Amino acid sequence: MKKIVTSVFLSVCVAATVGAQTVYDAARITNKDLNGTARFVGMGGAMDALGGDISTIGTNPAGIGIYRSNDVMTSFGYSTFGTDSKYGTNKISMNKDYWTFDNVGFVFSTKIGNHTPLRYVNFGFNYQRAKNFDRNMSMAGLLNTGPGGAILSQTNQMAAQAKDLSVKDFDNSSNLFRDNNIGWLSALGWEGYLIDPADKDGEYLGLASIYDEVPYTNFTSWETGGIDQYDFNVSFNLNDRVYLGVTIGAYDVNYKKYTYYSEDFDYGEFYNLHSDNQITGAGFDFKLGAIFRPFETSPLRVGVAVHTPTFYNLTQYNNVLLEGKLYFEDTDMIESIVVDSYDYLNNRDNAREFRLHTPWKYNFSLGYIVGNNLALGAEYEFQDYSTIKFRDPDYGASWFEYENSTTSMLKGVSTLRLGAEYKVIPEFAIRAGYNYSSAIFKSDAYKALPLNSVNTDTDFSNSKSINNFTVGVGYRGRSVYADLAYQYTGYKEDFYAFDELYLNKTDVKNSKSQVLFTLGMRF
Repeated sequence: MKKIVTSVFLSVCVAATVGAQTVYDAARITNKDLNGTARFVGMGGAMDALGGDISTIGTNPAGIGIYRSNDVMTSFGYSTFGTDSKYGTNKISMNKDYWTFDNVGFVFSTKIGNHTPLRYVNFGFNYQRAKNFDRNMSMAGLLNTGPGGAILSQTNQMAAQAKDLSVKDFDNSSNLFRDNNIGWLSALGWEGYLIDPADKDGEYLGLASIYDEVPYTNFTSWETGGIDQYDFNVSFNLNDRVYLGVTIGAYDVNYKKYTYYSEDFDYGEFYNLHSDNQITGAGFDFKLGAIFRPFETSPLRVGVAVHTPTFYNLTQYNNVLLEGKLYFEDTDMIESIVVDSYDYLNNRDNAREFRLHTPWKYNFSLGYIVGNNLALGAEYEFQDYSTIKFRDPDYGASWFEYENSTTSMLKGVSTLRLGAEYKVIPEFAIRAGYNYSSAIFKSDAYKALPLNSVNTDTDFSNSKSINNFTVGVGYRGRSVYADLAYQYTGYKEDFYAFDELYLNKTDVKNSKSQVLFTLGMRF
């Protein structure tokens, strides 16, 4: 169940470090898209046991061992991402279109001999866009009330974060946005007159509760960036029955998120909160894979692969701007308010370095070829997201004790991939695929912010299971080949603009359409 600044906060990391990272950031970076060559996508990515496609370099490295010739290829595409939100009776739709450069790679195949156990040693390199963050989303409506008509508001979360901070703590701080004991939400509430002491025991009231007025809210987020993946592979063909491979992966992360949140009251009073966040950095992992044919006379192939955690070194940047107009009793006027973190940080973003270790990944796959025309693939993959770990570059995981305790809100994720390719004629093939991934978040997950967190984007979404449907066609000439694929992705999520126990969710439907084209040459 969501809790607004729980009592756990009071005993953990009040003065330890300035928190910025959440499990929602970790899950976002860990989760990858179905992407690669058009053939790979057209078959739903279910090619780990079949091999023979450059995209398997990042899923089952042994798939490169299937190659018996050199290969070079590139892929690009066009995508449309749409979100439909429903809060109460308010419905808002937003779309974002973009071109993508999805893949470029090569395989260098070396034949060792026909009569030696080691038949081929292959080397490969592949770049692909592992994740696209491009997405816009918006919601609006009159906030609901809690039990007994209790007022719900983002300012309540500001007031809760200020708990156990006295008026002197605020007044005596030389810089609220540099004070490791004061969270940025409470600093905004204090400097922007959005919270006020209710008594002498450190309790505060948010503006909406002070006004005893239910606010009308608007929220919009703009997300951009992605994760670029660079894979280096060596693989081996043993007796044309056993294939082994290892891939070293390198990752480049660039994620940007800008959010706008507002609450409007009667008589022209309002406040707008602009949060600007960015995560950049790099990481690496190792992937081990094997494919084998259990029966010499059977085309059945079995594949297994293990991926180590991705070891990321990341930096999170953030700044915030609060503006609005509020009524002040001492002047009997509505006056403007402005609080800008740039003013407190000498015109620069706040920066915080951290390390992130993603979960281990395990993959089991089957492939079967019927005659010379039909190829079938199926695979199961598992990642336990609750094992995600945050670490400090100098002090290790203990420095993120609170953040690591919140990963229990994540679940083990199972992914099923199915795919088929049918050659209508030797040169032309049609393909279809399906993916299912279970939900990452538990239904009662929430964005847990420490008392001294610098996060001011209070929104969070609990995404549900993801479904991908793919189709494709391909042409194979003597040396040149071309593939075209279409992918549709759909999933739902429960969205909350801030952490409040009784806040009604916003129902969000996400959909993505992608057209992907690959051009390559084998020689």
